Amino acid sequence: MIVIDAASPTPPYEQLRAQLARQIQDRSLAVGTRLPTIRRLAADLGLAVNTVGRAYRELEEAGMIETRGRAGSFVAAAGEQALEQARRAARDYAAVIASVGIDPTEAIRIVEAALGHAPTP
Repeated sequence: MIVIDAASPTPPYEQLRAQLARQIQDRSLAVGTRLPTIRRLAADLGLAVNTVGRAYRELEEAGMIETRGRAGSFVAAAGEQALEQARRAARDYAAVIASVGIDPTEAIRIVEAALGHAPTP
């Protein structure tokens, strides 16, 4: 289930992209699952077609979904590869953090800032 918070400072396309990515990564959306059409999802969520289109494009660029013309958009097998690549990068980052003696809490703040999700003081 996708929920868009209109009061959130996070743009709707990013909320949608992040929720779909999370569902793909935790496998609640399995490889090969057909996603709703852009128009259908936009109508269901009360969003502009371009907003949903942008989220789908970003997921496609990340290799998490693939569009097969008129057949629609589907969860891509490459999403598994992207997840494994992220896990490897996280292990490498953790090793660097440990080797230079940075506190894990600070390491997480660094990642949040790099992702553009730094907590507000």
